[in-house]
Amino acid sequence: MSLSGVDWGVIALYLVFVLGIGIAAARRAKSGDDFFLAGRAIPAWVCGLAFISANLGAQEVIGMGASGAKYGIATAHFYWIGAIPAMVFIGVFMMPFYYGSRARSGPEYLRLRFDEKTRALNALSFAVMTIISSGVSMYALAKLIQALHVFDAPFAHLGLPQAWIFHGAILTSAIVVLVYIYAGGLRGAIYNEVLQFFLIVAGFAPLVWLGLKQVGGWQGLQASLGPTYTHAWAGMGHAATNRLGVDWFGLSMGLGFVLSFGYWCTDFLVVQRAMAANSMSAARRTPLIAAGVKMFVPFLVILPGLIAIALTSAPDKAGAASHPVAVAGAIQQHDRGVIPIKLDAATGRPMLDARGQPQLDYDLATPNLLLRYFPTGMLGVGLTALLASFMSGMAGNVTAFNTVFTYDIYQAYIRPKADDRHYLRVGRYTTAVGIAASVATAYMASQFNNIMDLMQLVLAFVNAPVFATFLLGMFWKRTTGHGAFIGLATGISVAALHHGLTLPLDNLVGIKGGWIAVTHTYPSEMAQNFWTAIWAWSAGFAVTVAVSLVTKPKPQEDLVGLVYSMTPKVQHTHGAWYMRPVTLGVIMIVGVVVLDIVFR
Repeated sequence: MSLSGVDWGVIALYLVFVLGIGIAAARRAKSGDDFFLAGRAIPAWVCGLAFISANLGAQEVIGMGASGAKYGIATAHFYWIGAIPAMVFIGVFMMPFYYGSRARSGPEYLRLRFDEKTRALNALSFAVMTIISSGVSMYALAKLIQALHVFDAPFAHLGLPQAWIFHGAILTSAIVVLVYIYAGGLRGAIYNEVLQFFLIVAGFAPLVWLGLKQVGGWQGLQASLGPTYTHAWAGMGHAATNRLGVDWFGLSMGLGFVLSFGYWCTDFLVVQRAMAANSMSAARRTPLIAAGVKMFVPFLVILPGLIAIALTSAPDKAGAASHPVAVAGAIQQHDRGVIPIKLDAATGRPMLDARGQPQLDYDLATPNLLLRYFPTGMLGVGLTALLASFMSGMAGNVTAFNTVFTYDIYQAYIRPKADDRHYLRVGRYTTAVGIAASVATAYMASQFNNIMDLMQLVLAFVNAPVFATFLLGMFWKRTTGHGAFIGLATGISVAALHHGLTLPLDNLVGIKGGWIAVTHTYPSEMAQNFWTAIWAWSAGFAVTVAVSLVTKPKPQEDLVGLVYSMTPKVQHTHGAWYMRPVTLGVIMIVGVVVLDIVFR
């Protein structure tokens, strides 16, 4: 396809604004606090939108669309069970510890609460996770550029192989993000994330409306796909009777508790946005404001996947629904898109599962809908929305990475007594290093046909065990540094062991598991991820408790402001209802319960 001048103009205008915001923010990034925490001077509503936008990256926009096509409306559990309760919890209970301790990062809180070794282990594991996550965003962007074929003619004119388009897209995205993060730091990232949030809404709301109109609305989707796709709780009594391949316990414990709380309550990528707020009250309201938006995001990012699979599984002339893989192959032969067969980037041949069947490329569900329905001009807006999501995801992870590396690795263990300007300079250099490392991980992501499967696996390894550490550290004063460190290391090790001994159905041994031996097969990659998280958290929690009971805890006077029972309670009982965190939290929980009932 080729973009019109209007489409190119919309994309170019967006890039100008992104770079301009970064350069403007650079004028105020004069110290380490300015660069890494935006001077703790950002209003609550801005932090709230940045909190949600930092998570609304490629993993969500592309990955949730892919998961909608693969798993159906049950993907909304990642929001209504797997996000909102945890966002309420961090706003009401945990932000007073983060903000009040004046810690500059999540690992630094662990140093204040426990010791250096616990901080170091969390900092290293978190740094690896952010690099992988940023690389996934790069991969998704490059995949989009390839799918659009907008650079085919220029590359052909220069005599360059078409495969190089993928590499060129990764390099270009890396340079753009490098410029505005290197210049403006967290402040530049936050204000760009607010811009990107509104662009994503503007780009995807019309797509959902046009797609639903094409398939006959929600009733049309229900008629085309059936209850396993359109009812969030259908078949959750047993793992074999629903598309996620997990029962209600695995869903509630693995996603609703371990992965959800492990991400939203401990992941410095999102916590950093709240810590940039201009007051304790604003910091507590930041995740609650974000939760109010988050509960409606499924209608923007999951529905395109459902629409795409409904079109891919279109009924034949006799009225029977065809198998999606068969239909996708036929569609691909006629170059009509929707959800195509996944092709190997090196050979251009279809990628096969363990049964020798071609895999659907679910990650292209949302991009292909844009190409199908958006006219000139509007296509530029839609593509800009996708670009915004990729930039947001990359920038969020890179800013978290440069903060953790600079303060929790470099300052702590390499050069602890340098001046603030030195650490500011190191933070900028670390931005470049982080982006370079992200480029390498972008190629690893190509092994998955749904990038959300990859990201949930990474979260199971990193966030699940660290959530046990944070939970015990904040709410049990008897927890010791030795217990936290050994428990965290055990949780990560158990996650690796479980992954190495299990394999999702119809997958090959390797990056998706079974690299030790295949002792159990899960119905889906997501089921494996949930149970990896459950085992990792449970092992980390149990070992932390056991070791803490036989080791010496910190003196109680050292725990003030770090442990719930030792910290004066923050009261926000005055002012309008929307200024009170507890009131906002109750409203969010009621809202998500209503949505669960409606789509049960």
